[in-house]
Amino acid sequence: MTFARFIEFASQLAAILTSGVAVWAYGQFRFERYQKRLKLERHLKSDAGKRTVLDLMSALGMTDAEIMDAAFRSPHVKRSPGGAFMGSLFGLVLEYSDENSN
Repeated sequence: MTFARFIEFASQLAAILTSGVAVWAYGQFRFERYQKRLKLERHLKSDAGKRTVLDLMSALGMTDAEIMDAAFRSPHVKRSPGGAFMGSLFGLVLEYSDENSN
């Protein structure tokens, strides 16, 4: 095997491995988002009440961006305004609802 063929083989192998790692990373990213959404839904369902984003951040150990992402993707989380807290996201109130309409 010549050096040129070895380099060609190595570059093709690297391209295949790169695409495999990219697919795996995307799958991991989607799975983690799904798990966070289920975590939020389970907490709101068991809590049976309206909760602010700040309450959920402390209870679930998630950031406000993760909670908002999960809340807006979930068909079971109802969102409603709950008063402004210095004009931030913490004025949004979330609660579990069995209805699919938000």
